[in-house]
Amino acid sequence: MQKIYLLIIPIVIGVLSGMFLVFYPQSSDKSDLLTESQLIQNGSPILGNPSASITILEFGDYQCTFCYKFHQSTLKTIEHEFIESGKVKFVFKDFPLNGPDSILAAEAAYCADDQGKYWQYHNELYLNWAGENTGWITHNSLNEFARTTSLDLDKFNNCLDSHKYYDKVNQMYEFGKKIGIDATPSFLVFNNEKIIKISGNQPLQVFLKSLDEFQ
Repeated sequence: MQKIYLLIIPIVIGVLSGMFLVFYPQSSDKSDLLTESQLIQNGSPILGNPSASITILEFGDYQCTFCYKFHQSTLKTIEHEFIESGKVKFVFKDFPLNGPDSILAAEAAYCADDQGKYWQYHNELYLNWAGENTGWITHNSLNEFARTTSLDLDKFNNCLDSHKYYDKVNQMYEFGKKIGIDATPSFLVFNNEKIIKISGNQPLQVFLKSLDEFQ
C-alpha cells in the first residue's frame, strides 16, 4: 500500500483565513511514513463504504462544544451527500481533552460497539450533549443512553465497569498527540496521495473545498 507522509503535522495542509496550502508528499524517510490503514486503525468502525477512496478522520471529544456543533450540522450534510453515496468514509478517534468524563463516554461507545451499535450510541451521546464539564456524563446517564439504543444492559455495564476500553481510548489520544493534534475537533481528509488538515468546526464550505481537492 502506498504510504503518505504525516508524522510531522505542520507539513499537512492548514486552513488559514479560508486559504489552503496543499502539500504533496515527497519524503523518502520511511520512519516518517504512515499508511491510510495506520491512520484509521484502532479508531471507530468505518461509517460508509470501507472501499471509498477518500477518508475523513475526526479527532473529537464527546464534551467538546464545537465537536457537538459539527455533528449536529456539518456532518449531517457530509453524510447525506458523500458518505451515503459511497464517495467518502468517516472514522472517529477519541481525543478526550476534557478529562475523565470524556474518557468514560468514549469507553461507553466502544462497549456499545461490542453489541454492534457504536454509531447509534455515538449519536446518542451527541444528541444528549449538555456542555463541557457540567457533569452530564455519569454511569447513570451512560446506562440510560444504552437503554435508549436497545443495548443489553448487563453486557454494557460489565464492559463499562471493567474499563475494558480505557487503554484503547488512551492509545488514540497518544497517537493524536504524536502526529500533532492539539485541539478538538481536528480533521484529516486524505486519500493515498495527500492529506488535508482542517482545524476546528469550520463552515461546511471548507470541507467541501477540501473534498474538491481530491477530484
